[in-house]
Amino acid sequence: MDLHDAPIDLDRFVATPLVSDPFDHLIVPHFVRPEAEDGVNADFPRIDKPGSFPASTLEFGPRFKALLDSLYAPEVTEAFAEKFDMDLGHRPIMVTVRGQAQAKDGRIHTDSKTKVITVLIYMNPSWEATGGRLRLLRSPDSLDDPVAEVPPEAGTLLAFRNGPTAWHGHERHIGQRRSIQLNWVTDQSVVEREQARHRFSARMKRLFASA
Repeated sequence: MDLHDAPIDLDRFVATPLVSDPFDHLIVPHFVRPEAEDGVNADFPRIDKPGSFPASTLEFGPRFKALLDSLYAPEVTEAFAEKFDMDLGHRPIMVTVRGQAQAKDGRIHTDSKTKVITVLIYMNPSWEATGGRLRLLRSPDSLDDPVAEVPPEAGTLLAFRNGPTAWHGHERHIGQRRSIQLNWVTDQSVVEREQARHRFSARMKRLFASA
């Protein structure tokens, strides 16, 4: 894939320095090229419920697919590996998508130990709300003293190295909040478990709906 024609600006990512405080991270506005944002948003999968959904289980248009395809490009893995100074060549990629936030979302947490690097790409055309802005934190004690705050505006990328002190969260927001989450994970079984969990959940919802 020729990333020069892709909806992502990998050069912008490469040029953005890694920040080590409070843990390794970087924020890249317009990682999704501005000229591609409207098309990606128009083709974003329709998600009416809260929660994360494996990208492989969703329906979406060609411009959203082009964005996903570009994230799987070897050049992207190589750029992240160099930025975070770690070997990602043998790490599987897992991509999930969110469309809606609920009241309990945003509680301060660290990601699962199975996630090596977390990447969030936001795709909301604008963001005026005070809630829903992801904050990077020094501790799990409070949202009120963030080191950085990331409004989930279209095209913005946040990436961080997962670890026991990679605390993050956001103030309560209910309603649309579009994001794509990409993780390099410890092994393929993590991807398979996530897909199986979603399939089981979907079957249960259909069962109860027809009862």
